[in-house]
Amino acid sequence: MVFEREKQNVSATHLLQAIASNEDIKLSQCVVTGGLDVNRLFVAEEKFAIDSLEFSEIDGVKKIVLVQSIVFDKCVFEDNVVFSSPWSDPESISVEFKSDVVFNSSHFKAQGRFRNAVFDGMASFDGCIFEGVATFKKSVFHKDAKFRTTIFDGYSFFSSAVFESSGRFTNSHFAKGVNFTSVRFLGEVDFSGVYSSSRTVPIYESIFFARTYYGEDESFWRFVKQSAQEAGYYGLAGECFYMERCAGLWGKFRGRGNYDNLSPAKKILRLVSSVRLLPEFVLGKLLFGYGERPARVLFASALVIVLCAFYYSQQGTLIDRVGDSSLEPSFLQGLYFSTVTFTTLGYGDFYPSADSFCRIVSMIEAVAGGSLIALFVVCLSKRFSRG
Repeated sequence: MVFEREKQNVSATHLLQAIASNEDIKLSQCVVTGGLDVNRLFVAEEKFAIDSLEFSEIDGVKKIVLVQSIVFDKCVFEDNVVFSSPWSDPESISVEFKSDVVFNSSHFKAQGRFRNAVFDGMASFDGCIFEGVATFKKSVFHKDAKFRTTIFDGYSFFSSAVFESSGRFTNSHFAKGVNFTSVRFLGEVDFSGVYSSSRTVPIYESIFFARTYYGEDESFWRFVKQSAQEAGYYGLAGECFYMERCAGLWGKFRGRGNYDNLSPAKKILRLVSSVRLLPEFVLGKLLFGYGERPARVLFASALVIVLCAFYYSQQGTLIDRVGDSSLEPSFLQGLYFSTVTFTTLGYGDFYPSADSFCRIVSMIEAVAGGSLIALFVVCLSKRFSRG
């Protein structure tokens, strides 16, 4: 049987009874009055017939299995929508949706709670408006989870949720903040165009992206970066910028979503063509840190100076301009000449011998010094001018 309505006011009590009777739900442009709360099914005073409802109870935890398809298209929920346990006992109920669940373009005027829910089919909340708290904490999405163009006017909880297929939040709006702590994204991820209007930074400790080396997390770090920038957390914005660029580099290398489907020959061709990314990988990521790792530039500079100093401390590498003779080997003399060469000061008291290799080393060190000094200045100016 199908519980089907269009452009009508529907009582949440009638809906709950249809859910308990395993009827398919199909509502379009309806207004749902009253609290659509699955906890009501087990209140004796409500007198629901739950003989057909699949549920079990283990150690005080009820697991409700809804086998029917549930579709709410452009509906308005005037009260709470609760497919989870009450706030007072948050682990007492788990709801499993066996079929697709669709709430596209629906308006939740109060709370929308799906804590501990398991979505075996597609879960679609595209275009929804959540005026109150929206919680999907510890929910598991086995197939596509769609929250595109969704407006979260209240605080949102996705902490400890698992997205096994894809999690799409394209152009969504988090007005009062969102918690992504310990979320696991195991498939494709899309946070393109997501923004926060109240200068709140998403919480994302221990977040996990299984496809980091495909660049799937690039749009997420861009979202956090923009939120941190607007909120004035410039250090965090810089760190997220670094993560965004690293993800972007992997995205260029493998290509999002299609690398695994390539034939071995095309994978080899992709690997060969990725040689063009080597300068960005070595200079941009490893050395420069995309402008967010000035300590790396200092370390590289010190390494070049010390290595060259060891070479210059060898017999016959340096000439004393005054005596026009070779200097006695000394690491201190080599370090002095290496520092002067690296910084391109050129005092002129020493100069490299006529040995061509020695002069080549000097030229390379001078070029490296000018480049690394410029990189360090760019790093500092970028970090301190971000605000």
